[in-house]
Amino acid sequence: MNKESIIKFLIDNKGKFIGAAIGLLFSILVLLIGFFKTVFIVFCVLLGYYIGNKIDNKENILETIEKIIPNEWK
Repeated sequence: MNKESIIKFLIDNKGKFIGAAIGLLFSILVLLIGFFKTVFIVFCVLLGYYIGNKIDNKENILETIEKIIPNEWK
């Protein structure tokens, strides 16, 4: 296989490739540091992505936090 056909294959199967890479990374992390530490890392990454997405879309993060946190905590 030449370089162009490999690139075309990866572009045509982008979702499968990304899913397999994430699965490989998750399994390596579980083996190296343990399941719960890996889940915590994944949670932090997803939370960071969520907040970053809100910032990119110029949304007010405080309004989102106010929707999540009940009024009794204020």
